[in-house]
Amino acid sequence: MFASYAALVVVASHLNRVHKSISGNKDYERHALMNRLILMNDRDCRDQLRMGREAFARLVKLLRDTGRLYDSVFSNVEEKVAKFLYLIGQDARNRNVKFLFYRSGETVSRHFHEVLRAIISLHDIFLRQPNGLECPPEIMNNNKFWPYFKDCIGALDGSHFRVKVGNNIVQRYRGRKAFPTQNVLAACSFDLKFTYVLPGWEGSASDSRILDNALTMDLDKLIVPQGKYYVVDAGYQLRSGFLAPYRSTRYHLKEYSLRQPKNARELFNLRHASLRNAIERVFGILKKRFPILVSRAEPYYHVDTQANIVVAGCILHNYLMGIDPNEELIVEVDEELMREPISSDVAVSSQTQQCREGEILRERIATTFWRDYNTNND
Repeated sequence: MFASYAALVVVASHLNRVHKSISGNKDYERHALMNRLILMNDRDCRDQLRMGREAFARLVKLLRDTGRLYDSVFSNVEEKVAKFLYLIGQDARNRNVKFLFYRSGETVSRHFHEVLRAIISLHDIFLRQPNGLECPPEIMNNNKFWPYFKDCIGALDGSHFRVKVGNNIVQRYRGRKAFPTQNVLAACSFDLKFTYVLPGWEGSASDSRILDNALTMDLDKLIVPQGKYYVVDAGYQLRSGFLAPYRSTRYHLKEYSLRQPKNARELFNLRHASLRNAIERVFGILKKRFPILVSRAEPYYHVDTQANIVVAGCILHNYLMGIDPNEELIVEVDEELMREPISSDVAVSSQTQQCREGEILRERIATTFWRDYNTNND
């Protein structure tokens, strides 16, 4: 009997040593993986984490130094951020990161939401609406835009992102796509940074309805400084604060690639499209950089989390445009935009005072455009 007990003690001791050995191996593998991610060249780091090494190091430092993330007993901030970036940058599933980092599924999920909250808390630093006090340099330094668009502060549009919702509400989220989406309203500056983001609206909601909501919200309201405006597409009403193009007139840039504008309205639409193209580019870069936003499969996360992921992606995009913009990515997006089919969304016209003010502004700009265009070409 004593011999049997002794044998059990030996077996238990052996299993304990094996468990410690396995645990040690996992720590070693995880440490080796983090070293590879941090020490690899910039191209490989961008391929895996969607940003270069310096950008990653500075992001970690920002989150740690401001107390938004902390090292824990078993996980440091570098690992937490790397897992988050890998998930949104590779459209990976929890189980993939669980295997790669030798962590439990619960740990991966907990760290993901921890970093997501930390990134969103950077909102006031990286998502700032324009105050309208200065003309954007992209307008001021371009004689095609200056002084005609001197009061323009940015471009605004909506974009659809796939979501996962319950069957009881799925129809509300079905719009122009074959699958449920959220319609995200965003504004950007002409240096390709987001200045305002409103996620979470059902895919069936119209762009104009979402814009009206953004202008009347109690918190995080879209603010248009007095006398300033955003350029928008024909899916929005022409009104004070939002300058839309002429309808039933050539508009998209590719339409002017073979034939120059023939009148004031066509010239206005060409210059307007060149400015408004910024919002299409910024959405394209965002989706190209973070594939979780354009996954063909049903999203892993609930719609509320998906909305937060969009905001976090926009914040990270702005951070990277200031430190690691990735010019190759921007070129890819520009080439894809030129190949996209032309859309034809048109808002219902209105005769309100705000609309008439918008018409007066547009006609004045178009007339001045055409006069100067003909003078310079004489």
